[in-house]
Amino acid sequence: MPISTRVSGTPDLENSQDDTTIHTRSTTPNTLAASPVSEVVPLLPQKHGDSRPGHSISAIKAEAWILLRYAIPIFGTQILEYSLMVASIISIGHISTEALAASTLGSMTASVSGLSIIHGFASALDSLLPQAWTSDRPQNVGLWTQRMTVLMALILIPVVGIWLNAEAILLKLRQESAIAHLAGMYLRWLSLSLPGQAISIIMRRFYQAQGLAHIPTAIMVVIAPVNALLCWLLIWGPKPFNAGFIGAPIASTISFNLMGVILLVYARWFIPNTALHPIDRQCFREIGNLFRLGLSGVGQIASEWWSWEFVALAASQLGPTPLAAQSVLLVSSSTVFQTPYSLGMATTVRVGNLLGSGHGQMAKLAAETAIGMSLVVAMILSTLFMIFRNNWGYLFNDEEKVVSLVASVLPVVALFQIVDGATAVSDGVLRARGMLGLGAIINVCSYYVVGLPAGVALAFWAHFGLKGLWAGLCIALFCAAGISMFVVYKTNWDMEVSRARERLVEEHEGDTLV
Repeated sequence: MPISTRVSGTPDLENSQDDTTIHTRSTTPNTLAASPVSEVVPLLPQKHGDSRPGHSISAIKAEAWILLRYAIPIFGTQILEYSLMVASIISIGHISTEALAASTLGSMTASVSGLSIIHGFASALDSLLPQAWTSDRPQNVGLWTQRMTVLMALILIPVVGIWLNAEAILLKLRQESAIAHLAGMYLRWLSLSLPGQAISIIMRRFYQAQGLAHIPTAIMVVIAPVNALLCWLLIWGPKPFNAGFIGAPIASTISFNLMGVILLVYARWFIPNTALHPIDRQCFREIGNLFRLGLSGVGQIASEWWSWEFVALAASQLGPTPLAAQSVLLVSSSTVFQTPYSLGMATTVRVGNLLGSGHGQMAKLAAETAIGMSLVVAMILSTLFMIFRNNWGYLFNDEEKVVSLVASVLPVVALFQIVDGATAVSDGVLRARGMLGLGAIINVCSYYVVGLPAGVALAFWAHFGLKGLWAGLCIALFCAAGISMFVVYKTNWDMEVSRARERLVEEHEGDTLV
C-alpha cells in the first residue's frame, strides 16, 4: 500500500523478570545503566542474558505496549501529512472537474517519478540509524543523516528535471492537452516543495531512531491547519492572494518547506546533541554504499507503490463507474493502511535499537509481537469494512452504481487488509536487519510476476472487473506476506546481532581513517 511520529512515558517494568527493564544510555560506551527513563532514549532491556527460547505473557504484553508507544505518534504524523495532499485535492475539486483531473494526474506523476523514489532511498536509514543510536557511537545517527541529505540532493536533480518537463512528457503519453497543461503547471510549482519533502522524510527517521517520534507529530499538528488555511487563502481567498488552481501546489510547497526548516532547527537547538555529528568531509564518504542500499529500498517500496498506479490505470479501462469505485476503495484502503504502516515503522526502530545494543532475543520478541499485533489490527479493520460495506460508498459518492460496486468489492478489500498489515510489519523487520534487497526481490516477484498478471487476467479475461484487480492485489500480498513472515521466523537473531556489530565496527574503522 502506498505511503502518501512520541514516547511520552514508559510502562513500569522495573520488577519484570523478563529482561524488559527500561534503561537509558550510559556515559560508558556499549553499556546500559539503569536510570530514570527519558523520552530521548528508546526503550531497551537491561541484560544481555535474554537467550532463552520462550517469553512469558508479561514480556509479550510489555513489548506490545512499547511498540504501541512507538507507533501512535508515527500514526499521527502519517495521517496529518496525508491530510496535506487531501486538503489540496478537496480544494481543487470545487474549482472544476478538469482541475480535479489535472491535479490527480499531477499527483500520480509526482508519486511515480519522485515521491516513491525519495521514500525508497530514505528507507536505507531504517537499517542504519536505529542500530547506530544504541551503539557506542550514537553520533553516527547524525553522520548517516548528513550522508543521506547529500545523496538526496543528487537524486532530486533528475526528479526536478522530469517535473519541469511534465507537460511535454504527458502529451507524448497522449494525455488530453488541457489536462496535461494544468498537470504540468501543478508539477512545476510542486517541484519547489521537493527540498522540504526530502528533508522532512529524512529528519523523521532521525527523530524516530532516538525515540523522539513525538516531535514530528507535534510539528505536523501546527503545519496541517496552516496548510488548510493556505489552501483556502490561495485558492478561494480574496483577490490579492487568490491564485486559483496553482494555489494548491503553492500551499503544499510552503507547508512542506516550513516543516523541513522547523525539523532542522529543532534538531539543532532544542534536543540533546547526542546524535549530532560535526559537518565535515566525512559526510561525503560511503555515498556509493548508501546509494546501493537505498536502491534496494526503492525496489522494496517503489515497486509496491507503482503497482497501485498500474491498478488505477487498469481500472480506468473498465469504465467510469469502476474507476470511481476504485478511487473510493483506494482512498479507504490507503487511510486505514496508515495503522499497520505505523506499526511497521515502529517495529523497524525497535528491532534496530535492540540489534544495535546486542539484544537478539528481545529483537525476536519485538518482531513476533508486532506481527501478532498487525493481525489483530487487520481483523478489526476487516470487520469494520464488512459491517459497513453496503453504506461505505455513500461517504464518497451518491451514485447507486458506484455504491453498489464498492459494496461488492469490499469483502475482497477486507481480506486484503489482513495480509497488507502482516506485510507492512514483516517488511519493517527486514529493513531493520538491512535486508532491503531481499524485500525488493520479494515485492517485485509477488506483484509483477504473480499478483498483477493474475489481477489483469481475472479482470479482463475472466470478466471479474474491479473485483478481479483487487483479487490480484490480494494474491500478491499473500505471496509477499508468506515469504516475509517465513524469513522473519527463520532468522538467527544472535547472528543478526553479530552482523550489526560488524557493521558498526567497520563504520568506526572507516571514520578513523579520515
